[in-house]
Amino acid sequence: MTTRSAHVDSFARDRLPPPELLPEFLFERPELQFPDRLNCASELLDRWVTQGQGGRLCLQAPGGLRWTYAELQDKANRIAHVLVKDMGLVPGNRVLLRAPNNPMMAACWFAVMKAGGIAVATMPLLRAKELGQIIDKAQVTHALCDARLRDELAAAATQHPVLGQIVCFNDDSPEGLEGRMDRHSGRFDNVDTAADDTCLIAFTSGTTGVPKGTMHFHRDVMAICACWPPHVLKASPDDIFIGSPPLAFTFGLGGLLLFPMSIGASTVLLEKAGPPMLLEAIPQFGATVLFTAPTSYRAMAVQAGERRIAAAQGGSLRKCVSAGEALPAATRALWKEHTGIEMIDGIGATEMLHIFISADEAHARPGATGTVVPGYRACVLDEDGRPVPPGTVGRLAVKGPTGCRYLADDRQRQYVRQGWNLTGDAYVLDEDGYFHYQSRTDDLIVSAGYNIAAVEVEDCLLQHPAVAECAVIGVPDEERGQIVKAFVVLREGHGPGDTMVRELQDFAKRTVAPYKYPRAIEFREQLPRTETGKLQRFKLRSV
Repeated sequence: MTTRSAHVDSFARDRLPPPELLPEFLFERPELQFPDRLNCASELLDRWVTQGQGGRLCLQAPGGLRWTYAELQDKANRIAHVLVKDMGLVPGNRVLLRAPNNPMMAACWFAVMKAGGIAVATMPLLRAKELGQIIDKAQVTHALCDARLRDELAAAATQHPVLGQIVCFNDDSPEGLEGRMDRHSGRFDNVDTAADDTCLIAFTSGTTGVPKGTMHFHRDVMAICACWPPHVLKASPDDIFIGSPPLAFTFGLGGLLLFPMSIGASTVLLEKAGPPMLLEAIPQFGATVLFTAPTSYRAMAVQAGERRIAAAQGGSLRKCVSAGEALPAATRALWKEHTGIEMIDGIGATEMLHIFISADEAHARPGATGTVVPGYRACVLDEDGRPVPPGTVGRLAVKGPTGCRYLADDRQRQYVRQGWNLTGDAYVLDEDGYFHYQSRTDDLIVSAGYNIAAVEVEDCLLQHPAVAECAVIGVPDEERGQIVKAFVVLREGHGPGDTMVRELQDFAKRTVAPYKYPRAIEFREQLPRTETGKLQRFKLRSV
C-alpha cells in the first residue's frame, strides 16, 4: 500500500497479490491523477448534493419510484448508520449484497462505500452452495439482502458462520432495513478512505468453477468512469440509462450506476430486464442509453423497429452498448436495419473492472470489437509473450489504470505475465489498430453474457444418481452465442431419452444458478479420454 489505509480490518490488504505478481498500472492521462484520499461515494453521489444539484433525478424503477441524488444520499447515509451502529461494521469488513437491480440495492452499495466497507455483490440467481463459496473466500461478515432472496443466503450462512450479520430490506418488520433506517440520521460522515483501499470484490467463476475474487480500489472505480465513458460513450447529464446486466456484474455496475452518476445523469433499474421488459420500459421511461448483451439485441431487433423506440424514429433511444460476449456482425447489422442505431461494442473483464477496447458509433466496424480505449494499452501476444504482427491470432494482453488483483489466488500467475493482463481471449489485430475477437483461449463458456465454467456443471450433474460420467462444453448458438452442452454416460439401470434429459436439466437448475443448466444433452456409451484417463474435450468439440 502506498498510502495510509482507513481499513481497521486488514483482510483485503493482507491478501493482495505480492508486488511482483501485479500488472503494470498506467496513470499517464491528467484525468487519472487521483488524490491519496478518495472515497468513490463522495465523488459519485455526495458531490452533486454539495454542488446544489441534489434535486436532479438519479434513480427510477417501475411502480413510480423516483429518487433524486439527495434522496439516494439520504437513504445511503441511513443504511451506513445501520451498518456501523446496528451491525458493528468496521472499515475493511466485507458486506455481501444480494438483490435484483433495484434502487435499494444501489443505496446499499453506496452505504458500504461510505462506511469504508468492501461490497461483495452477488447475482440473485446464485444458490446456497455458490453463495457459500463466496462467503468463505472473502470471509464475508455482513450481508444486506432483499427479503425475497433471503432463503438461499440463510442456508449458506448456516454452513458459513463467519457471516454473522444479515439484515433484509423490502421487509416491513421493525428489524428490517427500512425500519432500522428510520431510527437513524440522514447525515453521515464518509470514512476517509485511501485511494488504494479495496472497496469491492467482484467474483468471477473462471474455468475451474472455483470462484475468483477480483479486488478493486476506490481509485479503480473512478478510473473506469474517466476512460471509456467520456471517450467512447459520450453521454450527457440529461441521458436516461437502462439495461439488463445485474449490478453484481461489473458491466452492470458501471453501465447502470457508476457511469450515469459520474456525469449527473439518471438510470432506470429493472428487476426483470429480458427483451420483452426492455421493449416496454424504454419508451415508458424515455430511456436514451441501453446496455445489454448481443443476445438481447438480436431478440429485440424486429419489435424495436416496429415500436419505433429509436430517437430517429420518434422514440427516445439514441445509444446502444453491447458487451458481455462477442457481438456478431450479423446482429450489429440487424439492429441497425431495424432501429438505425449503430451499436457501441466493447470488451471488458471482471479483472479489469470494465471496458478497455471499444469504438464509438462513428468508428465502429462490423466484426471488430474496436480500438484501445484512451488510458489503456493492448496488444496480441504469442505463447512466449512476444507481440505478433497484424493479422496473426494470439492472446489478448492489456494494461491501464485498472488490472487484476485476485484475492489470495495462485491463478494470479496465469492472468498477469510481464506486467500484462491476459484476459483469456484470442484476438487478431489489423493494420488499422482494430481488434477482432476469435475465441476464448480456455474452457470458459460464454452464453448470453454469462460466464459458465464447464467443470462446475460437470460437478453438478455427477451428483445425480443416474450419471456415471459427464463432460460439458460450449457449442455455438445463433441466439445465445454459445449454449452449455453435456455429454452423459448413464449408470446401469438408467436409460437415455427425453425424460432423462428433462430430469437432469431440472436437477441442474435446482443445484446451481439456472443459467448454467445444460440446454443440450447427448448420451454416450463412453467419453474420449487419453491413455492416462484425461478427458479430451477437443474431441467432443470436433463432433
